[in-house]
Amino acid sequence: MYNNEFHSSGNFESGGPSNQPIETNDYHVHEDPWQPSSSWQPPQQPPRKKKKGTGGKFVALALCCALLGGVAGGSGVWYLTQRQGTTIYESTHEPVSVDTTNVSSGEAMTPAQLYANYVDACVGISTQVTTNVYGYQVQGAAAGSGFVVTSDGYIVTNYHVIENATSITVNFVDGTSYDATLVGGEAENDVAVLKIEATGLHAVTLGDSDALVVGEPVYTIGNPLGELTWSLTDGLVSAKDRTVTTSEGETMNMLQTNTAINPGNSGGPLFNAYGEVIGITSAKLSNNSSSSEATIEGLGFAIPINDVKDIITDLIEHGYVTGRPNLGILTTDVSSAATRYGVPAGSFVEAVLDGSCADNGGLQQGDIITAIDGTEAADTNTLKALLREHTAGDTVTLSVYRSGETIELQITLDEDNEARQSALSDLQTQLNQERQNARDQGQESSGNYFNWPFGY
Repeated sequence: MYNNEFHSSGNFESGGPSNQPIETNDYHVHEDPWQPSSSWQPPQQPPRKKKKGTGGKFVALALCCALLGGVAGGSGVWYLTQRQGTTIYESTHEPVSVDTTNVSSGEAMTPAQLYANYVDACVGISTQVTTNVYGYQVQGAAAGSGFVVTSDGYIVTNYHVIENATSITVNFVDGTSYDATLVGGEAENDVAVLKIEATGLHAVTLGDSDALVVGEPVYTIGNPLGELTWSLTDGLVSAKDRTVTTSEGETMNMLQTNTAINPGNSGGPLFNAYGEVIGITSAKLSNNSSSSEATIEGLGFAIPINDVKDIITDLIEHGYVTGRPNLGILTTDVSSAATRYGVPAGSFVEAVLDGSCADNGGLQQGDIITAIDGTEAADTNTLKALLREHTAGDTVTLSVYRSGETIELQITLDEDNEARQSALSDLQTQLNQERQNARDQGQESSGNYFNWPFGY
């Protein structure tokens, strides 16, 4: 226990900082706190009358035990002398030194060693974003985290960190900063790859998230709140293979951890004790975005690195994830009101992209997809999940409800890429305009099954 009034200043004489215990006429210093000094004798006390009660002895004994027990708790202690005087001892231990010279692959590191070795491979990401608010374009700023995966400037972060960004800046712990370009990203797995013009960077090593066990220590370095830059937090693997649903309705497989993950940590690395990145932290899933509800403490999530290694490689090499299937349609869930009138649950086809595999396979606007390869798909999310089990070039059988009867269509899946997504985006813009025109004319769109379209 320290006396804060004395300890906070650190200067007790004009000569500068003191490394010696504080000494006054009433409080004397001994070389060994456990042994009284031979040069000092307690002052003579007048004889005291003996009291019959023993309560004072028990109080004195309790006080001695409490004060002496504090010695084991720290370098600064209180010491009870023979005259029941008190001496304050100031700590004089050497500053902690972090030895990184002996850290090698395959050896567990202390948190201090891990931080010293990899903080320069962790980055802060700041963006300028443009959002549409009630028809107006509004400029804003956002911040997140990331990590270097190659020495020539490729950086991984979360997709939602850079979504809608008009400019991206990457910041390093040494104060250097770079303008970054978006190489590619995938919203479904919340992963994006950036590129900066730099060489000789310190890159992280990707680990094996499948080898993790519950209870294993993990660490993250990030920028919580976008202000507390390069903060280290630690925790444990709380659970594996958690199925989490995002606010956009996407389901993701996640690692659960009690490591503190806050806004600004998104996109940062989750390390194991060997300094290997075994996950990408996501504050989007770890914190409640509603200000009216409390954030859940000790509940964080990270994307397992094994789930996105191939995605990261594809984004670096091609700018998009290769082999992903795409039907070339816009759909939405059949409303519950429609199902009460005998319309089957499924995905209502709002529009079909000209020249797509859906168009070539005979799928039409107004169709309802109810199953794929015999597996029921009662909503759009289920249909998308079933499609993800296939790759581009696979042939699937769609069960389609049309004009009161169910038919089956054989369709060979296209590959999803940037050009396809751009075409679907244009198609959705056209569809929205047609809807708006219909509303302006007091008409309803045909079908009456839709809520809002999804493109895939």
